[in-house]
Order: sequence, then structure tokens, then C-alpha cells
Amino acid sequence: MATVNFLYRSIKPKASLILRLLFRHQDNDYVFSTKTKYEVEKEYWKKHDKNTKDAEIKNRQLEVNTKLQEIENFVLKAFKDYEINDISKDWLIEQVHNYYNPPTENKSSEYVTDVIQQIIDEAHIRDNGKGGIGLGKCRINAYKRLKFLVNEFQAKKKLKIKDLDRNKFDEIKNWLLKDCNYSPTYATKKLSDINGICKYARSKGIVVSAELDSIKTKQVSAYDDDMDVISLTEEEIEKIENADLKSEALINARKWLILACFTGQRGKSLTTRIKKDNFHTYDKGLIIKTIQKKGNKPIIIPVLPKVRKIYEEGLPYEVSIQKLNKHFKEIGEIAKLDDMVMGRIQEKGRRGVKKLRPKHKYISTHIGRRTFASIHYGKIPTPIIMRVTGHSKEATFLGYINQTDDSHIDQFFDYYETKELKKQKTPQLTIVKEA
Repeated sequence: MATVNFLYRSIKPKASLILRLLFRHQDNDYVFSTKTKYEVEKEYWKKHDKNTKDAEIKNRQLEVNTKLQEIENFVLKAFKDYEINDISKDWLIEQVHNYYNPPTENKSSEYVTDVIQQIIDEAHIRDNGKGGIGLGKCRINAYKRLKFLVNEFQAKKKLKIKDLDRNKFDEIKNWLLKDCNYSPTYATKKLSDINGICKYARSKGIVVSAELDSIKTKQVSAYDDDMDVISLTEEEIEKIENADLKSEALINARKWLILACFTGQRGKSLTTRIKKDNFHTYDKGLIIKTIQKKGNKPIIIPVLPKVRKIYEEGLPYEVSIQKLNKHFKEIGEIAKLDDMVMGRIQEKGRRGVKKLRPKHKYISTHIGRRTFASIHYGKIPTPIIMRVTGHSKEATFLGYINQTDDSHIDQFFDYYETKELKKQKTPQLTIVKEA
């Protein structure tokens, strides 16, 4: 929960008040401050919070409190709308600026951040990728994050849409990759979003760079060749099953982790769709019928022995993804999954810090999906596995588990081995010349 208070920090007889934002996150206290434009007299401020019978001072207190409450409400509302990791001093400065400079009725602002905000404001009526109307929460958050990044990049000089020429795109790209240490995938996605924002602005009559149509934002594969694909082995799953867990929360989370590894479903699909109503009898076994949230694909999942055991003993109760990710890491640590693994995770506010860490630090709801794909690859035909994971292309699936499609290699070896055997079995004719 965040709080706001106001301070007088000046030796002048009259000065602008300082707004201070305080909040707590993950046992850490944060305090950010910035100056407002609201001025009061130093002598009055000494009496501001005191009880008084003086009618003039009481009226002044009411006037000041009304104004400060308005500013406070504006900042706290913005605080609720943003991800906690996006909150910073620069963010607070921007919110106070927005309070004094609200968006105008003119929807044709030429500033990049204003255009992004317009897209956010219109999210409920924009076309989405599924052919419907209205952007999803994740997409809206991506635009909010983009606005934050643009503000961070531009600092005090506000970027206009027409400023985004080829050189500026290159500058932003280098800043994302080198200064911010973002992955190539993330950086190119943000550049693609900026390109789309420019085209949206052009459709609204805003002047864009003459180079816009020639600026190509190259798409980087989400699964690079050197990507560290982290999954659990069957031996590690057994360690998790045998781990001595004391709390009910961890025991419940372990069920979700096993279900993830043997149904191949993502976080939200796992916790909201692997439920009793979706289990159905199939011949002598059971299946789970569901709709994959990403891609809106119908999925039929075979109920494997470990899943059936949990189903018969009692499915776990629903938990937030954030809590599950935390519990999964604790379970992995208790199960002593301590092998050092190279991977990327957020660290001290920085995204994608790549280094060696104990494996349990990487366990999240998504590891189950990769585990399902990895432990069955090579044992069950790939297209069959893909029908459970929901992948449309085999190349994408193989990249997902960091495998190269080498199915053709054995066929070549078998062909030439057979050819050599035939050659050896063919009778050799001996030609004897007459004397």
C-alpha cells in the first residue's frame, strides 16, 4: 500500500511543496520525492496540521487540503495502474507532470508518449490479434512498459513522432541492448512496437519521418541457438516427489508442479483449466479437454499415471501464479536441485541477467511445459507431443526445447549401411584368361 505526504523544504518565505511517495515491496521500503507546483507560505505551513479556532487559518487549511488531496489521489491512482517494478523517481516526476498537463481533447498530439497513451486509452475498442475487439491485459501492460521505456530513453527532451527516423531507431536499439542489457528478442519486439505506433500516428494525421516505410524491425527468433532451455529430468521430478515438505502450501504447490510437467500446460491454463469438470472418461482411461489460452486452441490431454494419481487423491486448490513461482523455487531448493545452470532471470531490477545459478532458482510455472515436451521427445512421435503442447510448427517446437531436427541423419546412415551390406553380399566374378 502506497502513501503520499507533502513537505516544505525551502528557506524561502513561500515555496512549492515537495510530494513524497512511500511504499513497501518484498520487505523493502521505497521513498521517492519530487516538487509540485503548489506554493504555500512557510509561516502558514507550520500551522497547517494544528487544531485552531482561527477561522481564517481553518479556511486556509480546507483550501490547501482540498488541493493536496486532489494531487495525492492522482498519484495513487497512477500507482495502482502500473507494475510495481516500473515505479521510480522518474515515474513520479512524470505523474506530477501529467497532473499539471492532462491529455488535451485534441487526439493528434505529436509526442511519442502521448500517442502510446492514446492507444492505451483506446485499448477496449482496438482490434486484437484474435479477430475480436479489445486488447488483453498483457498487451496493455506491454504498451505501458513501452511508454515507460520511451520516457527513460528521452529523459527531459520529449520525443516527437517525426523524430523517429532510421538513426533514432538505431540509437534506441543500441540503448536497449547495451545500456539496458535487454535480450535481442525483447529489444526487437519493442522496436517493432514503436514502428507500429508511428504507423498508427500517421493514420491519425500526425507527421512521421520520411524514412518510416524503409525502417525494418528485424524479427529475432524467440528461441536462439545459444538459448538455455531449462527443464526438469525424470530423476529431478522424483526428487521433488520425495522432498520432505512441511507446509500445506508447498504440498499443494508440488501437486501443481507435477501436473504442469505431465500435462504440458502454461501457468494460467494450468491453474484454471486443470480442474475436475474438464476430466472425462476415454475408453479405459481419462482425458482432459480444455482450450489453450494462448492461441485459443482446443487441447485434449491424456491423463498420464502421475496426473491420474493426483486426480484420484484430490486436485490442488487454485493459487496465484506469483505464489506458485515462489513455492516452486522453495520446493526445488528443498529437493536439492542445486546443479549450476546458465540462464537469464531478473536480478536487482535488471531483466535477463545471464549467469550460472542453482537450478531451483529457475523453476516457474513455465518449466512444466518444457519438461513435458523434453521428457517425451524421442519417445513419442513429435506431432503427437505437439497436439498436447499446442505448437503448430515442428520447427517452433524443436526450438522450444532447444533440439535440432536430426531425424534425417539416421535415414542417411541406414541407407549407406544397407548399400554397403548389399555390395559385400554380391558374388564377385573371377575372370580367367585363356592361355
